[in-house]
Formats: sequence, structure tokens, C-alpha cells
Amino acid sequence: MTTPTDTPDWQAANRANWDERVPIHTSGSFYDLPGFVEGRESLQDFEPAEVGEVGGKALLHLQCHIGLDTLSWARRGAAVTGLDFSEPAVEAARGLAERIGQAQARFVTADVYEAVEALDGRTYDIVYTGMGALCWLPDLDRWARLVADLLAPGGFLYLAEFHPVADLLTEDGRSFEADYFHHAPMVLDEPGTYADLDAPMAATVTVQWQHGIGEVVSALAAAGLRLDFLHEHDHGHYRLPAGPRVPLVYTLRATKGE
Repeated sequence: MTTPTDTPDWQAANRANWDERVPIHTSGSFYDLPGFVEGRESLQDFEPAEVGEVGGKALLHLQCHIGLDTLSWARRGAAVTGLDFSEPAVEAARGLAERIGQAQARFVTADVYEAVEALDGRTYDIVYTGMGALCWLPDLDRWARLVADLLAPGGFLYLAEFHPVADLLTEDGRSFEADYFHHAPMVLDEPGTYADLDAPMAATVTVQWQHGIGEVVSALAAAGLRLDFLHEHDHGHYRLPAGPRVPLVYTLRATKGE
């Protein structure tokens, strides 16, 4: 990890990196697209349980990547829209929607901060954000305001995100190796992706931010949303080796007033 004085254009750097990830993610075993096409569930078990019935509801998935979670909600009956800043990812999501018979799913290419304009001011019953999304956003207050703008009265945000404590742990889960309150942009130069650490890539530089749970909740409250619950989970896409249990994922729901 490097932290130079001059942070690169974070949007351009991150977009180039995510564009390159798409063919790696669609062809590799991590996302298992053949299994998904055959009906494999991509959502964590606690997500549908906490969100509840989505049949007939308009659901917007921000930062949807290649659309597996978006289309998992579509399979459960939601009228889904996915938004991502990577055009290759959006094209992959559209192709996947066709393959599984969910051609009515809509996918839009836009930066998350431009979502209100890109979606023509439409509002949704549910705004969903999945794991690994918030670290790519420098300004959570702005994000929370746009979420509020995207919600219909009575609608809610459902956020499932990696717990910030988990990001600070060593691999054995027994000690901390980073500062929870570090808020400066982190400029990383790393090969590969979480789906394939050895994958060759040209665009290896990314810019990310660490956000504590207090920062997330406070931003949503300031945007006028009411926190319904905040849950912590000891599992998500992975579990730590046997030892003291720590939160690996947190979920929250925040509702817009009628």
C-alpha cells in the first residue's frame, strides 16, 4: 500500500481497474456464473430474511457490478434496476439477465454520485447496496443524500457491508493491523483481484476509503432517514479460522418518511 502526497484521479483509476476485472470475474470460479444460471443463490442467507418480501417492488441496486445480486432480487419478484460505473460490467449484467430469463431487468451505466440524474429522478421502494461498495466512495454524506432522493416515501435502504473491524484484522483474526479511524484516501497498487489474486492486469492502482459504522449511520440520519435496525454477523462470503468470534459483516435498514 502506498499513500503518496498526490492522490490520482480516483474515479478514472477505479473505473479502469473495475473494467479490467469484468472478464476475470465472468470467466472465473469465484462468481461461478454457470452455477448462477442454473439457480445458485448469490445473496447471503440473512439478506432476504431481513429485507422481507420484494415481489412487485421497485428495487435499485447501486454499484451492482455484473449484476448477480441484482438478478437474485429479480428472481424473488422485484422489478430491478442495477447501476454501475463500469460499462463492461453493465454489459455483462445485461447478458446474464437474458440468459436467466430476466430480460426485464434494467441496467444503467453511471457513477453512483450521478444516479439521480442518470435514472431521470425515478424513485424506488428499496435501494440496495451490497458488500464491498462503500470503500469506493469518498463522501458518505453525499451518498446518503442521493439515497434519500432515490427512495419513494416509505421506502428503505438496505445495506449489507463488510464490517470495518474485519478489515483491520490479521489473517488469523486474532489481532489488529490497521487503524480504525484512518480516513485519508488509501492508494493501493496491487495485482489481480479478490477473485483471482494472480490475474494479469494493467490498471492495478485503486483509491479507497475506510468508513466506520458511526460515519455511515450519522450520514443516513443527517439525510433524514430513520434507522430501523443495525445487525452484525460473524459470516458473509467467508468465515475466520476457529477462535474469538468477531463481526465480519453488518447490515442495516433505514427508512424514508411517508
